[in-house]
Amino acid sequence: MGILLQFCGLSGAGKTTLANTLAEKWRKNGRKVMVMDGDDYRQSLCKDLGFSKADRLENVRRIKEEARRISAEYDLVLLSIINPFEEGRKLVFSKEEMELVWIKCGLSTLRERDTKGLYFKAQLPDGHPDKIYNLTGVNDAFEVPEQAELVIETDVFSLEESVECLNRYLEGKELKKKRH
Repeated sequence: MGILLQFCGLSGAGKTTLANTLAEKWRKNGRKVMVMDGDDYRQSLCKDLGFSKADRLENVRRIKEEARRISAEYDLVLLSIINPFEEGRKLVFSKEEMELVWIKCGLSTLRERDTKGLYFKAQLPDGHPDKIYNLTGVNDAFEVPEQAELVIETDVFSLEESVECLNRYLEGKELKKKRH
């Protein structure tokens, strides 16, 4: 079974960018890597779900089950999902099978980046036809992870520094795995 690692954090924090960049680095070294992006799974496996707490927890559960199912085929499976509730993190992720990395970024930086225009839409006046009412971390809950194995601050570190930190962390996990 490959290493399973979940990146959680707010929209635009860099979860998918980090996952894809790390995956490319590992692939260049001959390893099989799968990146599972929560946005993609919202359009397929989880397209019947909304954004209630129950639906968000079910979304995470489904993605986790898919990751477990395919993990034997890969050296590394990276999940890039918001997973906003500590309850969801504790329910579906245990350190023994999948570790948590919090991709942390301040709201001011996220508003500046706003790659999808979500933060702008969340700040529109109530009643505006384009207003988003359920943006995690703005007008919907995001609970700070209590048990993250690693915290990557993407508003402090560059992409290269963040990927290098993740790579060192994963190399340490591989060494431990080989010793057992």
